[in-house]
Amino acid sequence: MEQAGIGWIAAIIIGGIAGWLAEKFMKSDMGLIMNIILGIVGAIIANAILNFFHLSLGSGWIAYLIAGFIGACILIAVARLFRR
Repeated sequence: MEQAGIGWIAAIIIGGIAGWLAEKFMKSDMGLIMNIILGIVGAIIANAILNFFHLSLGSGWIAYLIAGFIGACILIAVARLFRR
């Protein structure tokens, strides 16, 4: 998260928004705390995947929001695979 150039408060807010967007996109019902967790962890996972392929979304809160959304969607999809 320090690579994105945002602080912890912004990470929580942006992570919550990213998690909420992913929740709506994937038609899931997680709740506020889980949305924040999904957004933050999703951003970390998406950044790791992008770094593995030597790609970058840039820095700042918009890049963090996009990475959080992508990562949260991946996490929701993986959770659905294990629930079935």
